[in-house]
Amino acid sequence: MTHPTTQTALSAKAWVFLGLLAGIWGASFLSNRVALTEVGVLTTVAFRVSGAAVLLWVYVIAKNLPVPKGRRDLGAFFGMGVLNNVIPFTLIVWGQQHIASGLAGILNSTTAIFTVLLVPVFFADERLTMRKAVGVALGFVGVATTIGIANLTDLDPTSLGQIAILAAAFSYAVSAVFARVMLKGIRPEVSAAGMLTAAALVMVPAAFLTEGTPTLAYGPATWTALAYLAFIASALAYILYYRILSIAGAGNLSLVTLLIPPFAIALGALVYRETLAVEAYLGFALIAAGLLIIDGRLEKMLLNRA
Repeated sequence: MTHPTTQTALSAKAWVFLGLLAGIWGASFLSNRVALTEVGVLTTVAFRVSGAAVLLWVYVIAKNLPVPKGRRDLGAFFGMGVLNNVIPFTLIVWGQQHIASGLAGILNSTTAIFTVLLVPVFFADERLTMRKAVGVALGFVGVATTIGIANLTDLDPTSLGQIAILAAAFSYAVSAVFARVMLKGIRPEVSAAGMLTAAALVMVPAAFLTEGTPTLAYGPATWTALAYLAFIASALAYILYYRILSIAGAGNLSLVTLLIPPFAIALGALVYRETLAVEAYLGFALIAAGLLIIDGRLEKMLLNRA
């Protein structure tokens, strides 16, 4: 996990990169749905992580980046592969069998909220301030509004699908804490390649044992979706993510969390004519407000207007 940094004014280039990354990750929810028409959940994830790992290693080798080989580093790659890829990717794809792409994108945005709650538990230099606590509370009100309190007790496929996405967001948050401790001194591109390789070592056998050998007789749309998930939404997205981090800082990079759901909603509506309840949009507005409060952006906006 990266430390929040002082927010600086975003350049036009940074905004373009942020929008591009948000669009890439927003479209991954649509790609999941397309892939699921012909491919099983575990096989979809296996294609994604193995393809991304190959491309990232090509990048690492081309850039001649140093690759750690110690037992601790290899263990860190495995831990990150499970927490940041195996668990969340599988839960998201499974959940999308039962809920709309846009709704999955909204619930996935709670990753930042879970992270803010977890970090103070493990790191003394991070505190849950009153401002952050208000933002977290508002975010969870948004989650409750999106899902509906009554639906949490039904445990039907729809509610379970929503809970799966929230569990994926929590796993992402845990991985952020894990990364801060275990990945110090490792180039981020190498970390990404390592954890995706570890994820592939888990997911490929799991997919074969559970869903059998892929037929590979998929239609063009399915192959496009699988290629997109591996090469664009994973490999390229990680490279772009760290590029934005270097030019805009972690504080500004957090904006991507707010930009992903609109892309997921729009693409789901355009391709599959998905519609969301009014409560979903209201819930996202509350989650977005909570995230803006957490990073101090909303407070600064209000002070500047005063």
